[in-house]
Amino acid sequence: MWKKILAGLLGGGLNQEAFDEALLMLKASHSMHRDAVAALHEKGILVADIYERDRQLNKYERSVRRKILTHFTVSPNPDINLGLVLTSIVIDIERIGDYTKNIVELAVALPEAFDGGELHEEFLALEQVVDGMFADIVPALEGSDVDLARKILKEHKNVSGRVERGLQLLRSDQVLAGQSGRAVTAALYLRYLKRVSAHLKNVATSVLNPYHRIGFK
Repeated sequence: MWKKILAGLLGGGLNQEAFDEALLMLKASHSMHRDAVAALHEKGILVADIYERDRQLNKYERSVRRKILTHFTVSPNPDINLGLVLTSIVIDIERIGDYTKNIVELAVALPEAFDGGELHEEFLALEQVVDGMFADIVPALEGSDVDLARKILKEHKNVSGRVERGLQLLRSDQVLAGQSGRAVTAALYLRYLKRVSAHLKNVATSVLNPYHRIGFK
């Protein structure tokens, strides 16, 4: 279905503008996420404009919705599939912005740079996987690249399993035992990484699935 959607953009117009803005949202959310992770690991890095950047994501989302609605209203043959899929995608991207904002709030609340203790190397590995998912999602959408989309789904499954294992280690006091503050921070950060990964996975499913299956395997 995604190839048909891309083919429908060849004529330009509001649909093309809406799609371009959805891609801008993804690129902006990637930049936000990288800055948030950097702020968590290195005290002194400030992401003072994070709320303004999140508001910009919200503006993009409203703009995409407005363009889709206008297209539905004025076009004699509106592309319903494109409108529904793009609306779904921008909702997921906006949620990524929210979780990125949560990561920055964690960084601000910490008295020093984040240290995951026994899980620190695992955090670094998870961050690398999620960053790779961000890097793959735009070309997957632009090129209707099924292989890249499937790779993103596979990576999310990887992230999800590793996050749950990390949380189990925290719950059973096998890591960060007796360090409740650091353990709470680690648990929250694991959850935020998993949610960002999940929303990227949802966007990737639009390349693979019909509208009613977006967000599912």
